[in-house]
Amino acid sequence: MDSGPLSHFLRVRREALTPEELGIKSTTRRRTPGLRREEVATRAGISTDYYTRLEQARAPQPTPSVLRGLTRALRLTLDERDHLFRLAGHTPPDRLLADDHVSPVLLGLLDRLHDMPAQVMTDLGEVLAQNALATAVFGDHTRRDGPDRSAVYRWFTSTDARAAYPPEDQAQESRMLAADLRAALVRRGDARARALVDTLLQNSPEFSRCSGCSGCSAPARTTDSRPLPK
Repeated sequence: MDSGPLSHFLRVRREALTPEELGIKSTTRRRTPGLRREEVATRAGISTDYYTRLEQARAPQPTPSVLRGLTRALRLTLDERDHLFRLAGHTPPDRLLADDHVSPVLLGLLDRLHDMPAQVMTDLGEVLAQNALATAVFGDHTRRDGPDRSAVYRWFTSTDARAAYPPEDQAQESRMLAADLRAALVRRGDARARALVDTLLQNSPEFSRCSGCSGCSAPARTTDSRPLPK
């Protein structure tokens, strides 16, 4: 990776943001422009020490997940996101396939919603961004890894995910979630969606039943009623 240019890019982007843009209320006068390093680190889900070392060109190569966190914390555009990945020695995510980028405009909207929980999710049920109230109500789901990132996966593999639903409504919710994932797999056709489906088929007999239930009469959030492709 290009440690020097990466360090410069991070510092310039951090100093270009204002606390007000991110909904941060500053109670003390700031000696330098932009955000503090600890504010960026917190929003990116990394330690302040590691972020500081990145800006000082002393850190090891960041992982793609760290770069995704920095993309959101620094409100980067798609072009800026791709530049960040290249500076860090990684290939930028393919824009033509499913992309986890959340635009600065949408992130700014989340920050302005102070009276309601709001979050941005993929069609696989993965939370990409949350406002403060959503984090307080639902917990921080942006730092989950592997299949556990998906709310669909957690629904079929963890009883805790169903705690807020009455038992009599859970079967219908299962069918709707399976239908949503079926539609996402057909629409995406990518390895990530296929891996999530395969993992659920292995770990959840209920999902296996629901995913093959093409004629069920329960309402669904999708019009696609085809069985999951093999």
